[in-house]
Amino acid sequence: MRRTVKQMAKASGISVRMLHHYDAIGLLTPAEIGTNGYRYYGQAELLRLQQILFYRELGFPLATIGRVLDDPGFALEAALLAHRDRLGADIARYRRLIRTIDRTVETLRQETSMADDRFFEGFSPEKQAEWETELRARFGPEAESAFIDAKERMAALDADGRKALVEEMDTLHSAFADLAERRVPPTAPEAQALTARHHAWVCRSWTPTADAYAGLGRLYVEHPDFRATFEAVRPGLSLYLAQAMACYAETMLSPGER
Repeated sequence: MRRTVKQMAKASGISVRMLHHYDAIGLLTPAEIGTNGYRYYGQAELLRLQQILFYRELGFPLATIGRVLDDPGFALEAALLAHRDRLGADIARYRRLIRTIDRTVETLRQETSMADDRFFEGFSPEKQAEWETELRARFGPEAESAFIDAKERMAALDADGRKALVEEMDTLHSAFADLAERRVPPTAPEAQALTARHHAWVCRSWTPTADAYAGLGRLYVEHPDFRATFEAVRPGLSLYLAQAMACYAETMLSPGER
């Protein structure tokens, strides 16, 4: 069965423009181009697009996806089963996180206590290590001491201190979402005052330089896990926060913090 670019776009949920882009970079080329100039896709292209979207969900950049799919050793069924295993593991972890949320909410509502380690059930050490590696790659060797300092500060907090840190994070995210909803520019005084509060919150676990603070904002946009966290609060929030952080780093941090 032949499919036009519009039919492929409708079936997959991505835009015609993006399909044209995939064609232009050689990631997904049509099976044929008719005499009328229309692009036509077959079953092989449909399955390849499915793989592209699976790998995008996992955070792979397009260039890497192209290399994976074009590798002579690539096996479609093996890739599908690997995606299934990865998603199954994610589902199990998300279920644990949901249970952690429910227990935490219940603890807050009833003003009861809960073992410290139960506040963190479901969080992935592998994800934490991945984020640390990402920051080290961006900010160099000085990030190592920053992580050590951050872990020491977090370890020194009691259960109430950790709970307060999480509550402040949620409050900040909601406040930034409200500013974005009201279309307050990220450079506006109101937004920058909130960013100062965000900077102070970050400094409770890690004291970044101006470049590192702005870089953290860029990471919020570029890293799929961070971006998904903010986009779940409000679409466009990751970019809004990154812009506010860049402005704050440029205009408000002292030379000693640069």
